[in-house]
Amino acid sequence: MDNHIAIRVTDLEKVYKLYDRPSDRLKEALHIGRGKHHTEHRALKGVDMTIRQGECVGIIGTNGSGKSTILKIITGVLSPTAGNVEVNGRISALLELGAGFNMEYNGIENIYLNGTMIGFSKKEIDQKLDEILAFADIGDYVYQPAKTYSSGMFVRLAFAVAINIDPEILIVDEALSVGDVFFQAKCYHKFEEFKEMGKTIVFVSHDLSSISKYCDRVVLLNQGIKLGEGAPKQMIDTYKQVLVGQYTAPESEGERLLDDEQLRAMAAKGVDGSKMDERQQGGKAENPDLLEYGSKKAQITEYYITDEKGTRTATILKGSAFTIHMRVEMTERIAAPIFAFTIKTVRGTEITGTNTMFEKAFLESVEAGETKEITFTQEMNLQGGEYLLSLGVTGYEEDDFTVYHRLYDVLGVTVISDKNTVGFYDMNSTVTVK
Repeated sequence: MDNHIAIRVTDLEKVYKLYDRPSDRLKEALHIGRGKHHTEHRALKGVDMTIRQGECVGIIGTNGSGKSTILKIITGVLSPTAGNVEVNGRISALLELGAGFNMEYNGIENIYLNGTMIGFSKKEIDQKLDEILAFADIGDYVYQPAKTYSSGMFVRLAFAVAINIDPEILIVDEALSVGDVFFQAKCYHKFEEFKEMGKTIVFVSHDLSSISKYCDRVVLLNQGIKLGEGAPKQMIDTYKQVLVGQYTAPESEGERLLDDEQLRAMAAKGVDGSKMDERQQGGKAENPDLLEYGSKKAQITEYYITDEKGTRTATILKGSAFTIHMRVEMTERIAAPIFAFTIKTVRGTEITGTNTMFEKAFLESVEAGETKEITFTQEMNLQGGEYLLSLGVTGYEEDDFTVYHRLYDVLGVTVISDKNTVGFYDMNSTVTVK
């Protein structure tokens, strides 16, 4: 395997045998009766994935898509039914909560147990012990049996071991969703350190903001199939389509819904994977590669931004008022449509947005053939830079969330500022010094 490749997964399959009753498992093991006593569940279906050294790769997908299964196979916890996995480097994994812990052992004993399982000697663990205890910061509980720990203590100790024994590859599965905000900040700071050191990180999370912020590339799984891989923004937008049942595979693609080479080409167009139209037509920086989907019971037919003087523009002065406009035509009766906008960074992190339901601005039904003009007016307090605007019309039909029309990253927005502070927003602080 190429020395620059950390993990290579080839045509990976995982099939679980599911039994209705424990006795069926015994009957099959003893060959009692004819035929099979189980049904098969294919958790992974011919998945290919290559992760290069120094990359931070996110894996996203709905529950049951195979994310945790593929991580367990990479780390050796599970064996594949078919396919091949190659790993180049020492792995440290933080999988299910408490995995690798002996509930009767105390924290110190579990540190040595986990370190030994990873492949460290007692001497090496001795040298790291103080660093691990300081990072975990669970006090005298390290001398208590693990069965007395809270979920937060499990994560603190497990992550402290995983992150402080100098692995070449770090694998994390949802574990950072547990723990207080200070511990999570400490963990993400370690992520940054690992990336700067050229370590490889494989990160599974439902926190799409973290995926967008930390990952160089994202792999999207659904029902055991790899839908695609590419820039975080593309994969997150496609994942949102999957979540609302609005993604349809191109007929020519078969089971593999997205083409990897096409996605890489899209990602190569820019940091955000999109390419804004350089022509300013009608004051709009339009995106020719926008993502559009929905049932079309309502359709967004026009959209633009105006500044505080009412001029159509895609450039807004920080601190000034601006208005987002959208025209929506109804093709069918809708009980209570929700009109929304979202502003994101070029990497796909959602910064702000609102909708008519949040604002309690429109809670009425609309009839087929009606047209609604919606405006959102607010002050621009984002820092100077480039942003992306998304628009949507959604609603609920018999308690089911429904997307009528969505336009992701439809317009580019440029904010002009002569004073940028820290972060995304300016708090417009009043400062006094006496």
